Parts: sequence; C-alpha cells; structure tokens
Amino acid sequence: MAAGGCALAAGVSGCSSAPRADAGEVQLVWGDRGNRPGHLQKPRAAAVDDQDRLFISDMTDRIQVFSTDGEFLHHWVLPAFNVDGPTGLTIDNDGNLMVADTHFYRILFFTPEGELIRTIAGTQGTELGEFGYVRDIVQDSDGFYYTCEHGTFHRVQVISPDHEFVRQWGSMGYDPGQFYRPEGLALDRAGRLYVADAANHRIQIFETSGKVLDIWGKEGSALGEMRYPHDIAFDSKGNLYVCEWGNCRVQKFSPDGKTLGAWGGRGRGPGKLSFPWALAVDRHDRVHVGDSDNHRFQRIVL
Repeated sequence: MAAGGCALAAGVSGCSSAPRADAGEVQLVWGDRGNRPGHLQKPRAAAVDDQDRLFISDMTDRIQVFSTDGEFLHHWVLPAFNVDGPTGLTIDNDGNLMVADTHFYRILFFTPEGELIRTIAGTQGTELGEFGYVRDIVQDSDGFYYTCEHGTFHRVQVISPDHEFVRQWGSMGYDPGQFYRPEGLALDRAGRLYVADAANHRIQIFETSGKVLDIWGKEGSALGEMRYPHDIAFDSKGNLYVCEWGNCRVQKFSPDGKTLGAWGGRGRGPGKLSFPWALAVDRHDRVHVGDSDNHRFQRIVL
C-alpha cells in the first residue's frame, strides 16, 4: 500500500431497489500530497489495464504507475512540462497507454514501462488534423481513434488506425451535437461514443459517424442530474460511471440511462471528495476515483 493509505472495512449497505444518493462502499483510500515518486499533486487522469496496473497523471507532468491496491510501482516524466499536466489517459487495443497531452496539442503513446513509441499531431489550430486543448482519446474495436477537445474548437475528431484524420463534428454551443467543454470519452460494447459534455452538464451519445443518439442529464444535484461531468467509464455489465467535478461525486447509470445511485459529496474524510477529475474501472468492476483536491485516490464499489 502507498504511504498514507488506509484500507476501509466500513461502507454503506442495503437492499433498497430505489437509487440512492449515499450508495457505494469505500474499500481503500490512499495517497499523499507531493512531487516525489509515489506522491500525488492534484491527479487529473487515470486508466487501468488488464494487469491491474493503475496509470495516473497529475500536475507534475509525469505518469505514475500503481497497483490497484495503491502500491507505487514506477513512473516516468513526459517529454515537455506544463503546469496543468495531461487530462486524458486510456489503454489502447495493444495494451499501451495513450496520453492526451493537452497543452502540447498531441497524443502520446507509451508502453506500460514508459517507452514513448509514437505521437499523433502536435499542431495547434481549428482545421481537421489540428488540435485545441485535446482532453481525451479512446480507440474502437476497428482501431479508429476518437478525441475530444476545447479551447479553440469544441469538437470530436476521428483518426484512422494509420493516424490519418478522417472526420470531425461539433462546435461550441448548447444544442444536441454541440459541446461546451467536452472532457471525457468512452465507448460502449456496441461501439457508441459517449461524451462528457462538461459545461453543458450532460452526457451525449453518438454513432461513430457523429449522429446524436441520446442525451442524458441536465444541470443539478439530484439523482439523474449532473454538474460538470469530467470523466466517464464503463464496467463489465455496461453500466456507466460519471465523475462529477461540480457535485463532488460519482454517479452510476444503467445501459439505458437510468440512474442507479451516487456516491461521494464534498469533504475531506474517507468517502468524501474534493473536485474529483478522474475515474477508472478495473476488471473487477471496482471504481478508482481521482480525488484531485484531496491529492489522493479512493477505490469504491458502487
């Protein structure tokens, strides 16, 4: 276990079929604030692979690798420094780590050991094939990549397996198919693309052609509502977990968009969050939450 970590036996249990605002069991809280290896400074993104390795970026422009029990394994430093760090991490189809290197307008690919193997883009701009602040990247079963970005242009871009930019959709706005600060991406088992449309307080669901299929949520703190969703991830059953920066919670949705409960609330103690940025779901359907302003991670079952 990482220094300062503590396993928790206490949790919330019950048999009610109604969605609950206090659902979830905290299994583990770990992390210490700092810049040294194994410490965290406002974690911004997370991904977990099928070897139970948890990859974390923070505001020190490094990637740290932990076990899913919070044990520090190793780290590496990114090629260039920016005070905010990258905001999107995803495991690709080959088991490598894709890094949305936000403020350098590019995608970096690393082996799990930290070897840089390729780069996509690196040019700032609004044209197809250029990037604004790229926030996240995912890869579908056919090898196509999907990125979301904001800053200069609020949109999704699609990149072929050969790293050719093939199409884009979206613009700054509030209508279906438009975005206001898209932050996170996830693909379901049917290949539909989910976008955490953060400042519109909703999740938009698309065909990979860009056609809008559905929209979940509106601004608020009740169950089924959202406030600044920053990151999203699926479990093995197709349930979607939403990390809400503004509500300081994680909310769970069924595959058809029904809320199944929420966990968290603003605070410092175990089971509370302070402006969380990231989450990752492991192969055991445990949710690892980047509790950013508390400089730690919490592992929950929701």
